Amino acid sequence: MPETYTVRLSPVDVEFEVEEGETILNAAFRQGIALPHGCKEGQCSACKCSLVDGEVDLMRYSTFALNDMEREQGGILLCRSLALTDVEVELQNFDEELLAKAIAVKTFDATITRIDRLTHDIRRVELTLSQPIKFWAGQYVDITVTTANAKTITRSFSMANPPSETQRLEFIIKRYDGGQFSGELDGGAIAVGAACTVTGPYGACFRRDGRDGHLILVAAGSGMSPIWSILNDHIASGEDRPVLFFYGARTQRDLFYLDEIAELAEGSPAIEFVPVLSHEADGSDWTGARGFVHEEVDRRLKALALDGAGDVYACGPPPMIEALTPVLFMNDFEFERIFFDKFTPSTASTTLATAD
Repeated sequence: MPETYTVRLSPVDVEFEVEEGETILNAAFRQGIALPHGCKEGQCSACKCSLVDGEVDLMRYSTFALNDMEREQGGILLCRSLALTDVEVELQNFDEELLAKAIAVKTFDATITRIDRLTHDIRRVELTLSQPIKFWAGQYVDITVTTANAKTITRSFSMANPPSETQRLEFIIKRYDGGQFSGELDGGAIAVGAACTVTGPYGACFRRDGRDGHLILVAAGSGMSPIWSILNDHIASGEDRPVLFFYGARTQRDLFYLDEIAELAEGSPAIEFVPVLSHEADGSDWTGARGFVHEEVDRRLKALALDGAGDVYACGPPPMIEALTPVLFMNDFEFERIFFDKFTPSTASTTLATAD
């Protein structure tokens, strides 16, 4: 039998057990304790915290997520930490609502039942699960599939469907050059009928209810997936809040769901959709916003003078998130009301460190 150790989290005063060889973050997930996290691979720093007592072994991680000075001062990444003794960990960031709405992570058998082409590089993939899964709008799962050419691939994707649909999951997936999952999807090695497993849910960028002020949604590329789930869940909740929905794309050929969005807006007049094109040709018939999406967000927020009254959910590639974040702070949005996911292709390179 593997050794088990006790993990104590401060200042939230939560305790749980971790098995030998299991990361502290995975042990928390397994027992329904939701902690701040992002990539789960030691690259993003979302689960960075301080080791107060005890010993851990750190698996390989990115020095961008935890630099040498932070490590020397007791910093660890929960997603890479293997307990060697009972440990006490001080959380640097924690979300009481995240802890309160935690869902235990489980693995489900599933089958790919539909693949649709939405644009030249965006696909919609539908999975049917063997049993229902509970999740919050905006969360994601890990999908593991063995391709027709005998490759086993695991990638993280956010659900596009609302949580009311528990056994049919929908995903919006962007094809990247050299992308592991998306490349096989377009090449036909991942096809309708393929068996896979789904593990989750994960993610802290989920819709919070009972809030006031505007609901501001910002997406680009496949970041539409969790934002679409959040938008539909918001409508189903019956909350009466003005919604500003921004979507950044390069050209008109990169836009999709326009009819579906128009239908939602017709049924819910409080929803305003603002597509923004960054590389649309001069002289085309496009009459909407041009430029980068964060620039249009800034213009609209200044015009409305919201002064931070609202919640922001942003999902898309890292450059979009990094450009948007200072815009939100300059428009007086508080950190506690900004939720985001950075979507990174599987080909991204990382500088890794090994802890001795």
